Amino acid sequence: MGDHFQMLQKGYLGAKNGIWMGYGNAASVVGNVPGTLSALVIGVPLMVWDSPWAPMVFLITLHLISFLLFDSVIKHIFNPTIRLVFLLLYWLNPWFLYESMLYNPSYLFVFSALHFWSAYHMRENKSFGYTFIHVLSIAMAMQLHYSWIILALISFYLFLRGVIKVNWFAILSALIVTVASLIPYFHDYLSHPEIRQNPGNKDGARYIGWGLVHVYPILKAILYWFRYASFFFSNKEILGTTFDWISTSVQIQKATVFSYRAIVDIIGVITVWIALKANGYSWKSIKPIAFSRSVPPSPLQWLLLYSVGAFIAIIISAGLSPIVFSHWHLIIAFGFALFPILVFVDHYRQNNTQRFLVYLLATFIYFGCVNLIAANDGEKFSRKVNYQTQTIEYIQTQLRY
Repeated sequence: MGDHFQMLQKGYLGAKNGIWMGYGNAASVVGNVPGTLSALVIGVPLMVWDSPWAPMVFLITLHLISFLLFDSVIKHIFNPTIRLVFLLLYWLNPWFLYESMLYNPSYLFVFSALHFWSAYHMRENKSFGYTFIHVLSIAMAMQLHYSWIILALISFYLFLRGVIKVNWFAILSALIVTVASLIPYFHDYLSHPEIRQNPGNKDGARYIGWGLVHVYPILKAILYWFRYASFFFSNKEILGTTFDWISTSVQIQKATVFSYRAIVDIIGVITVWIALKANGYSWKSIKPIAFSRSVPPSPLQWLLLYSVGAFIAIIISAGLSPIVFSHWHLIIAFGFALFPILVFVDHYRQNNTQRFLVYLLATFIYFGCVNLIAANDGEKFSRKVNYQTQTIEYIQTQLRY
């Protein structure tokens, strides 16, 4: 059963029967995610509005909140033009819009945004409120997906670097709240041995640290950091297209598919190279203070230090992981991967104003085309399938509601 169906099952079970499972979706190798949040994000909206659209509206609202949280910090660091660039690269990005499915990675954006927003406000003061929210953003992400470790590692780096100030009483309070919310999980963990480990991990072949002794997992995770900042989108967005609406001719359909994939791949490779250049440019500017506590960073430098922490966190999490990551395993860091791009684009804009406007318009048009095709003729989204009808059929046949 896919993550989407697991969450629907848990959400409807809670909303209709009042049974809230203490554990989330089954994860690769290491068993089910702890906590009830996977059920709550589906079940609570259903209790407010008994419609398959209720959880979807709630998810889109969370996505909007994530953008507003990022933007509330971006506006203090960059000029309005770069805020517009961030709006385009975040809100209209196919990487982001693809995560509009009711599965656990789609809900991570709001917690990564909360983590970033609260960390920014922890630069100068030991605030109880911001520290409390900061820790809870990690804890809530933990109840959805094991990539929460990336947020925790970023916090650890920022703390060691001395660019966030923590309120220890707030940390203790947040930990108490987190443990209290996990009491149902602890009960289920002791009562249901099957949620402790994925049965696919036969004879313990996969283990924590498996990625560290294999080269590919870490290299692939690093590549995703650059892909998130580029237009080299997930294969699931591109490879499912058939273009059967273009013509009834099979030859024309195949030619269109080939041409489309060729264009997308070429643009993807070019923009990965640009992402590499942007990260190199940002790293040169931040390298002298990346691991030194002697120089207080400016807001722009702080932003880049955060992205350095995110990059390090991805490498460490890939080393600890018992699996090879796919794009959704690291999507929690999507927003952070855009920071070096914003700095690079701002630098480019100052010397190439007219070209910048042309590229901005071209990006808007390109995103629109890719999103339109992926939303109607893709592997996960199709104009031929009605979301509401499909959900109701699943509920009636599988859940007996």
